[in-house]
Amino acid sequence: MRLRVSGTLLAAAFLLSGCGSDYGSASLDTDDQKASYGIGRQMGQNLKPAQSRLDMAAFIRGVQDAMADVEPAVPDSVVQMALEAFSQAVMEEQQAQQEAAATRNLEEGQAYLAENGAKEGVVTTESGLQYEVLREGDGPSPTADSRVSIHYKGTLIDGTQFDSSYDRNEPAVFGVGGVIAGFSEALQLMPVGSHYRFVVPGDLAYGPNGSGQTIGPNATLIFEIELLEIVE
Repeated sequence: MRLRVSGTLLAAAFLLSGCGSDYGSASLDTDDQKASYGIGRQMGQNLKPAQSRLDMAAFIRGVQDAMADVEPAVPDSVVQMALEAFSQAVMEEQQAQQEAAATRNLEEGQAYLAENGAKEGVVTTESGLQYEVLREGDGPSPTADSRVSIHYKGTLIDGTQFDSSYDRNEPAVFGVGGVIAGFSEALQLMPVGSHYRFVVPGDLAYGPNGSGQTIGPNATLIFEIELLEIVE
């Protein structure tokens, strides 16, 4: 991991360091205020991975010294070595957190799949994908080469929603072979006009890397899918 903070972001940090200010009620009306808020948000996002190790007093002192154009309190060569050690420590912390989350999600997903698979009406395929027919259609089923129009909702096993075409009020259209393995297999099980509920194990979803901020490593996913039509 390499931590980089631009001069603009450092200036924002200095402005945010004033004592006794109530930043939660700061005005955000003008373009300058909105831009300043955006700069602060960007800075916070850049520094968030290091928040457990970042010494704010030392950080602000560095900002102030840079803006005052005074001699560095710590030689650049020493700072560089410290930054390398700092970055390595942050990276190791993140890796440990990722591995712990992967193990936890795997165990919770396996428990959920075992419980769900024992329910009446739930079918488990050879790959481990589980499905339940909510409404059976009477149309053809797509192949891996098909493009389909669907409505769908995706959640984690704790109910957290991460995607929904229903919320966008517009069906999704995409190639069956261009999605995660579990979703692709799911679509090929459905006749047009069907509404199924699927539980996708982590290895058929986004695996140990996860996806974005919501879908963690090895996360088991739940999809409700309505197959509206085969487009081509």
